[in-house]
Amino acid sequence: MDTAAAKREPLLISTPNVNFLIKSQQNEAFRDSMLLSDLCLADGMPLIWIAKLLRVPIHERVAGSDLFGRLKSRTENRLRVFLFGGTGDLVERVGAKLNAERGGLECVGVLNPGFGSVDELSSPDIISRINASGADLLAVFLNAEKAQAWLLRNHHSLTVPIRAQFGATINFEAGTIRRAPPLLRSTGFEWLWRIKEEPHLWRRYWADGKALLQILCTCVLPLAITARLTRQRAEFAIHAVQHDERVTLSLSGSATSNKIDSLLPFVRQAMKESKAVNIDLAGVHHLDSRFFGVLMGVRRQLARAGLSLTITGVSARLRRIFRLNRFEFLLSDG
Repeated sequence: MDTAAAKREPLLISTPNVNFLIKSQQNEAFRDSMLLSDLCLADGMPLIWIAKLLRVPIHERVAGSDLFGRLKSRTENRLRVFLFGGTGDLVERVGAKLNAERGGLECVGVLNPGFGSVDELSSPDIISRINASGADLLAVFLNAEKAQAWLLRNHHSLTVPIRAQFGATINFEAGTIRRAPPLLRSTGFEWLWRIKEEPHLWRRYWADGKALLQILCTCVLPLAITARLTRQRAEFAIHAVQHDERVTLSLSGSATSNKIDSLLPFVRQAMKESKAVNIDLAGVHHLDSRFFGVLMGVRRQLARAGLSLTITGVSARLRRIFRLNRFEFLLSDG
């Protein structure tokens, strides 16, 4: 974060929780807002449990409110923050509180834009006001889908380098809603506390719980069982073929673990030459979650350079792995 703030380089942070996971299955733009983020922090113990089942190295839950709290407690390199969203006068109250505490965050601007559409909240006047603040961090307190859409919509217009959606954090900071005790947060029962504090949330948690159970039964458990039954092979190779406007990278063997990182130098070279990338998986007999992590990074970097990623040569077995990981949408990318 300090590097992004010092260099004024865009750093988009997302804090996906179970609700984000469910919405991402239904809303393509919302899904892309996370996949195109520079940093995603797991906000929700169910995500940690899923990661452990799939042997994904995520060990700690970091909620948006945790991140905000850690930034507040910084003792060096104080960050200037602009607070955007919330209801009523919450951002004004929290801004005044931050400046009175003189901690790691200095509030240099606040704005509650009301309940307009994403386009209405993206007016030149609003963007100019945010940029003129000279903030290092833009903390957005809109609902998840609107916040993520707004951040992507204005990605190239904003000059504030660090951007993140902090959701209910504004209520915790203002003291209008109490946050769950640490024990409930660490054991996955924070949702019970949230329902106690905000009874209307029970409908959301009920719907998300049913959808999560379906994902566990139809995707997570089959993947976990397959991973434990699949015999890992050591061989992995990449063969690059240059074309006029693209590079085809033919993979063979097991596209797993740290071996898949060897794909990155080829992608960087393609980007230097302004060439699109096609990944041919015809010779691949197995891939794991690490493959999808690298693939998402490759797709994000190419997209930001205005270049495309296509995937070909996918066998029926690999297509099933794509589907179970909920990445089948990548196979239709053109």
